[in-house]
Amino acid sequence: MFKSGFVTIIGRPNVGKSTLMNHLIGQKIAITSNKAQTTRNRIQTVYTGEEGQIVFLDTPGINRAKNKLGEYMLSAAENTLKEVDVILWLVEPTTFIGAGEQYIVEKLQKIHTPIILVINKIDTVEEEAVFKAIETYKEVCDFKAIVPVAALKDKNTDELIRTIFSCLEEGPQYYDADTITDQPERAIVAEMIREKALRSLDKEVPHGIAVVIDRMKDREGGNIVDIDATIICERDSHKGIIIGKQGSMLKKIGTQARKDMENLLDTKVNLKLWVKVKKDWRDSDFLLKNYGYKDTDY
Repeated sequence: MFKSGFVTIIGRPNVGKSTLMNHLIGQKIAITSNKAQTTRNRIQTVYTGEEGQIVFLDTPGINRAKNKLGEYMLSAAENTLKEVDVILWLVEPTTFIGAGEQYIVEKLQKIHTPIILVINKIDTVEEEAVFKAIETYKEVCDFKAIVPVAALKDKNTDELIRTIFSCLEEGPQYYDADTITDQPERAIVAEMIREKALRSLDKEVPHGIAVVIDRMKDREGGNIVDIDATIICERDSHKGIIIGKQGSMLKKIGTQARKDMENLLDTKVNLKLWVKVKKDWRDSDFLLKNYGYKDTDY
């Protein structure tokens, strides 16, 4: 029997949602960093095995919105709860259920979709702490199953896949067996640049960044792709930080992003980066849509 279904991965920011999804499908599609708002769009990836096919939706972290971008991200995350067959709620191995988790509990109590609690980062604590976390979370929600994992170390992810399939019913194969994402290459490439900026820049600067791919074209007669991209920021002072002394920071971001792009595209990449200031773009409906954050995405 071939099973299939849609599975969303939710949780507050920085619990490891994108890292888990990348490991489950076996390839890096979603970007990761230790900063909030790393994932902004709903990203769809595909796992196909002998038992069936799982379409994963990696969503932005669920927390209260502070601007229009935040509202967009919250809607992208919360709307998936009504559309999927299974919900994976990712938490850390702790007995402290903070305001972020309580907010998610309120949302989950209103739906009837099967929920699998995934306790991530079990490699960072003693086994006893994992058991205590399981007992604590059992009290707040009715879970179909609880699966402890260490996404970064790929520990127990096979068990998680088996558990997901146990919650799914017989269904069609939605994508070809070799499909791993519905994201266009341009979108993935833009996110790779944003990831390197997130990892390289400090404090408030990364939150105000968007990346636009201006040109992406195979060079005639050569095994190389030319990519021109613009990093959008909100302030002139941020522009200077992103460029860095004599262009050092921009060069660092570009060099690191190019390596990931070459792995993704399996070809040489010639990457050129620019930086532009668009004040308060995160509160502009027009600019949000212009930079790829569209209402139609959720």
